[in-house]
Amino acid sequence: MASEKDSLTKRFMERPEVFADAFNLLIYDGEKVIQPGELKALDTTEIAIPYGADSDAAPQQKYRDVFKSRVAMMDGRAAYLLLGVENQSEIHYAMPVRNMVYDALQYSAQVAAKAKAHRKEKTSTDGQKISSGEYLSGFYRSDRLIPVITLVIYFGANEWDGPVTIHEMLEESDEKILRLTPDYRINLVSPASLTENQAEKLSSDLKEVMLFVKYSRDKRKLLELLNTDEHFKAIDVDTAHVIKALTGTNININKSEGEVDMCQAIEELRNEALAQGMEQGMEKGMEKGMEQGMEKGMEKGMEQGMEKGMEKGIRGIVSILRSMNCGNDEICEKIMLTYDLSREDAERYASAAV
Repeated sequence: MASEKDSLTKRFMERPEVFADAFNLLIYDGEKVIQPGELKALDTTEIAIPYGADSDAAPQQKYRDVFKSRVAMMDGRAAYLLLGVENQSEIHYAMPVRNMVYDALQYSAQVAAKAKAHRKEKTSTDGQKISSGEYLSGFYRSDRLIPVITLVIYFGANEWDGPVTIHEMLEESDEKILRLTPDYRINLVSPASLTENQAEKLSSDLKEVMLFVKYSRDKRKLLELLNTDEHFKAIDVDTAHVIKALTGTNININKSEGEVDMCQAIEELRNEALAQGMEQGMEKGMEKGMEQGMEKGMEKGMEQGMEKGMEKGIRGIVSILRSMNCGNDEICEKIMLTYDLSREDAERYASAAV
C-alpha cells in the first residue's frame, strides 16, 4: 500500500502546475512567481562516493522523488534555482539527515562540474591568473553555486512528530557545543499544519488533496468542505486516485473519463456523518443517564439516558442536515426512519433541536 501511495504522490508532484504551486507557497507565500513553463525536469539520481574509499570503491546512488530546475529572467539576467520534492506518506524520523545529504551531494556535483570545466583553463573567468588554491580546489574565487531548495510534503493526516532539524536529533544539549554544530532544517508542508489562509493561496489540485487529507478523520468537516468547494464537483482522475489511496475513501473512478464526480463519495460521507452523530449522541446520553441512574435509581437513570441519548443524536442529525440546506420535511422524514417515531414526535424533536 505504501508503494502505491509513493508512486501516486510522486506522479502527482511531477505535474508542473502542482510543483510550482507548492514552491510558490513555500518561498513566496502563495504569490505566483514560479510559472510551470519555467520548470525543467532533472535526473533525480544523486551520486555519493564514500569518503576515504579507494578509487575502486563503488559510488552509492541516492534518488530524490522529484527534482526540477527553474530558469527565469530577473533584473535583466538569468536566475537559476534547483528545486527538489520529497513525498512522505509516513513520517521519516531521520528526514533532516536525509535531506541534508541530498542537498550536499547536489552542491558537491556543482563543484565537480565547475572543476571539470576549469581543468584546461589557465586563467579564471574574470581574466585573472588562477591561484594555487583555485587550481587545487578546482573551484575559482569568482565561481558561484546554484541554490538548492528541498521541500518535504507529508501526505498523512497526523501531525508530523518527527524532527525538523539536525539539532533535534542530537544527544548533546550543551548550548556551547550546539552553537558550533552546523544545523540543518527541513522545509515541511503537511495537511495538519496547513492553515485555511495558506490553503486559499494554493491554485492547483494540491489544495483539494491537502484539505481532503486534513479533514479525512472528521466526517462533518469533510462533508462541509465537499459541499462548499466547487472544485470537488469534478476533479482530475489522477487527483482522485491520490485522494483514494491516501485516505481510503470509496471513490468510483472511470478511467475513460477525464474527471471524477464526487457525488457518491459525498453521499456516503453524509450517511457516515449522520451515523457518527447519532452514535456519539446516544453514547453521551447513556453515560449521563447512567450517572443519574446510580444516584436516583438504575431503572429511572436508564430511561432518562435513552431519552437524552435520543435527543442528542437527533440534535446532531438536525444540525448536519440543516448545514446542507435540507428542509423541515426531509429532516422529519430522516428522524422518523432512524428512530421509528411518529410524525408528531419527529416534528417535536426537530423543533426542540433549534
